[in-house]
Amino acid sequence: MAATACRLAAPLGLAPLPRGRATVGAAVSFAQCGSKLSRGVAVRATSGGESATEDVPEIVKAAQDAWDKVEDKYAVATIGVAAIIALWTAVGALKAIDKLPLVPGVLEIVGIGYTGWFTYRNLIFQPDREALITKIKSTYKEITGSSS
Repeated sequence: MAATACRLAAPLGLAPLPRGRATVGAAVSFAQCGSKLSRGVAVRATSGGESATEDVPEIVKAAQDAWDKVEDKYAVATIGVAAIIALWTAVGALKAIDKLPLVPGVLEIVGIGYTGWFTYRNLIFQPDREALITKIKSTYKEITGSSS
């Protein structure tokens, strides 16, 4: 049986399974196939114990608190799934556009040109920068409805 398992597993680069079943008390069992040595490790789960008292990262706690505050969980989950599908679709569209012969180069030139125009128009001179910051703050206030 072990020789058959060695012949079948060797072309695939897999180690054969150990002969016997691992019991709860067994920590490691070995099987040898030619010069390769494989180890089957049996792991036993403990309840309570010392591993259950690990600290949860702060970001996970913040996410759990935010999720608990949500009133309409169904709507939030639906929006999340829709966002993932939209992101997946956008990535697919960008990959398709990237395969076209001339479009990526043209879009790159358009992007570089727009970045230069925006920088010249809004960022180089101080009055223009201040006007841009004021516009961003007013737009933020309109969207959020906050006074800060």
